[in-house]
Order: sequence, then structure tokens, then C-alpha cells
Amino acid sequence: MVSVALSENLARFRKARNLSQEQLAEAASVGVDTVGRIERAERRTTRPSTVAKLANALGVSTETLLGVLPARGAQNDEAVADLRQAVTAIEDIPGLSDFTDDREVLPVSTLGTVAHRAWRSYVDGRHAELLHALPTLIIDARRLVRNSENEGRGAGYRVLSTAYRLAAGISGRLELDDLAWTAAERALQAARNSDTQEIETAISLRYLVWSLIRQGRLEEAERVAIHAAEMIEPRGLNRDPHRAGIFGNLLFNAATAAVRQQSGERAADLLAVAQSAAVRSGRDIATEAAIFGPRVTALQTVEQALRLGDPEKALILAEDTPDARGEVPAFWEAGHRLHIAHAAAETRRDREALAYLAEARDIAPTWVQHQPLGRVTMGILVDRASRRQGEVFASLATHYGLVQ
Repeated sequence: MVSVALSENLARFRKARNLSQEQLAEAASVGVDTVGRIERAERRTTRPSTVAKLANALGVSTETLLGVLPARGAQNDEAVADLRQAVTAIEDIPGLSDFTDDREVLPVSTLGTVAHRAWRSYVDGRHAELLHALPTLIIDARRLVRNSENEGRGAGYRVLSTAYRLAAGISGRLELDDLAWTAAERALQAARNSDTQEIETAISLRYLVWSLIRQGRLEEAERVAIHAAEMIEPRGLNRDPHRAGIFGNLLFNAATAAVRQQSGERAADLLAVAQSAAVRSGRDIATEAAIFGPRVTALQTVEQALRLGDPEKALILAEDTPDARGEVPAFWEAGHRLHIAHAAAETRRDREALAYLAEARDIAPTWVQHQPLGRVTMGILVDRASRRQGEVFASLATHYGLVQ
């Protein structure tokens, strides 16, 4: 019989391209009966030449059509080669030093501005810009640290910690977990030498915790996050929004680790504490230190309901999310749309799911392409479609990577 991968992929890619069986057969110069029998897995064999014609008509490789896919990280490894070199360069190892010319040392104010722009690229999902800027930022920050003394060195370490954190974040998005861990570790080391040690250390621990979660080290992630949150928790009359935001973000990470251990009650308790802090803060903030506030916490609650396998509850909670009071980054808003799109798909509200996928794409087009949830949700809709769904459907299937 024809392989399941071929039969399923042929139907999926055809619908994603908005082609009927007749149109695909004509484009590939094969019989429409051939297309139908392959999709129904009724043919025992399919000639390689037929597979090649179908793949060419669909605009995919024969390997993709057959389900023999390259490693997902292969292209990412090439794209982050400069970043990998910058993160892993160590001055103490001969041949790895990047301090080529100490006359090029930039002042901390200039590097702080560059770091902020890199962070904006990160939260806006502009990955190409970030990957271009980060290697130079890391090298320049290390050079500043090396050539500074006293307070100047502490400020340099603060910028360096920020740069390493951004490297950890983008590496995680690109599923390069080992590089993310290395960058997060180095961010923590730099933070402990910075001029704002307590704050920078807590922020860096948040990235380290997320790396632990991605590695599946959930108990450790929850424990580290809770301990770090306790150390940074605002006390008494301290209403510093950045401190509250770091505290809340660490609780988000702890709750995520708890959910993935199937402990919904523990996650709910952690999110309740975060919600109280968000209410006290009164506004949504988006800084390199933290992304936090009433709306942000509500979006996190929707996500956790979905992770606990309750899409109906997620959709109900989504209806009551407050409007933003302040700034909520584009990738948070796009991520929220992906979550409710998936909840809608899980409850067979396919038109709603498609609309939310379109909103997510429009809000953060590059960022959503790196989110597995978008591809999974679009895949559900494609597989469930009984006929052609039109150009919008096809364009979304292409954007979310169902076809290349």
C-alpha cells in the first residue's frame, strides 16, 4: 500500500495550496484517478516519477511529500553561526578570543542604546535584525568590560548580561536549546558582576528557568523560579513596577513548570499570587526587565488552561481578558491568538480558529512562523477540511509552514 505519510501529505499539501484533485492532476500531468487513489491510500505502489511530478506541482521536495524531512535545526544552525561564535568565544582559550582591537571600545551609553534596539527586535519578532545585531553587541560589551574599571565595568557587565539574555531568548525560539542554556548561564555570570546585581540576576534566572523548562527539567525549573521570585518579591510599600514585573514573570515560569507536571492546582496558586501583584501594579509594562501587568497575567491564565487540556475554559477566560493598560508586546498578543485559535480548533470552531490564526499572523508575522502551536493548529484545520477552503486558508497554510 502507499505509505500513510504520502497519502496524508498529498491531501494536506493539495488543500493547503487551494487545489482540487483535478487541478493538481492537470498541473502534475497525472490522472485524477491517480491523485484520488494515492490520497485514499488505495495504491500499493507509486512510481518515483509520479511522486516527483506531484511534488513539483505542489512546490515541495519529494522528501517533504514522502515525509522524509530534514532536521528542523539545520537551517537555524546556519543562520545563527555568528551568534554561536560570539556566545561561545572565551578569552582564556587561545584562538577563541574576539578582542581584536581595543581601540574600538564603545561607551556604555552607546551600547545601552544598541541593547535596547536589539530587545525591541526581540519582542517585535524581527529575528533577522536581532541575529545580525547580537554578535557585535556581545563582542562590544565584552570588550567594554575588559577595558573598564570599577563602576564602568559594572555597567558593562549589565549590558553584557542583557545581550546574553537576548541570545538565550532567540536561541530558544529557534529550538537551539543547548546554545540557549549556554547563553543563559553566561547572562547569569555577567549579572552577578553588574552594577545592579540583584535585579540583573533575577532577570537572568528567568531566562535560565525557561531553558530548564525547554529541557524538560521541570522540578528544577519550578524550584529555581520560586526561589528567585522570593528573593526579588516587592516588600512593604515597595511599588517598583519593574521589580513586581520580574517577580510576576518568575511566577509565570514556575506555573508553566507546574502545569507541565500536571499540577494544575499548584499552577493556579502561583498565578493567583502573580495576579495580585499585577493588580497592585495597575498597568501593563514591557521592558527588558519584565513583561507584566493585568492583561499579561490574564493572557497567561488562558494559556495555562489550554495546557491543562481544558480548551472550553480557555475560551471562556479569553472572553474576560482586560484591555491593555500600557504596553503589551506584539508577540504576547500574537501568542494569545495562537492559544485561542488552538482552543477553538480543539472544540471544532474552525472558522474562529482560522480568524485567530490570521490575527496572529498580522500582529507578529515572523514570530508566529517559529511557534509550533501555529503549525499544529493550522494542520488540524487542513486535515479536517473536506474540500478547498479558498485563498485565505491557503495563504495561512503557507505562512504556518504546512507547505514551503
